[in-house]
Amino acid sequence: MKIDTTDKKILELLTVNGRMSYVDIAKELGLSRVAIRERINQLIEDEVIEKFSVVINSDKIGKKVSAFFEVDCEPTSLVSVAETLAENPKVASCYQMTGPSTLHMHVLVEDFEQLEHFINEELYALKGITRVESHILLRRFKSRSGLKL
Repeated sequence: MKIDTTDKKILELLTVNGRMSYVDIAKELGLSRVAIRERINQLIEDEVIEKFSVVINSDKIGKKVSAFFEVDCEPTSLVSVAETLAENPKVASCYQMTGPSTLHMHVLVEDFEQLEHFINEELYALKGITRVESHILLRRFKSRSGLKL
């Protein structure tokens, strides 16, 4: 599928405000509401838009500690470790990265005591992990809000 300039503008507007109405997008771009609805439906059908979601301020709901992990695994254990971690409610995201069977993971917890428990009792308890490196977020300058097209 080829994305044209109008599709890019629609995606940019939805990236800023995923709840923006067809009417408001149409006004912004000088098109009809029906044309916008059809384009968005096509973007969904073509899987350019995977889903619409809400971005929650984790600090406001008590998740004050944000930590990022690089988790190296034995190659034969990578998928099972990733699937187990992905099911954990403290894990906000988990990706397989290039490198020696590496997972990149983002964890959100209420405090450092919960983080310590996660590391010692939930992460280190998994079979097949060979190395764990962690980084604590100090300040966020930009958060994912879509791609710049």
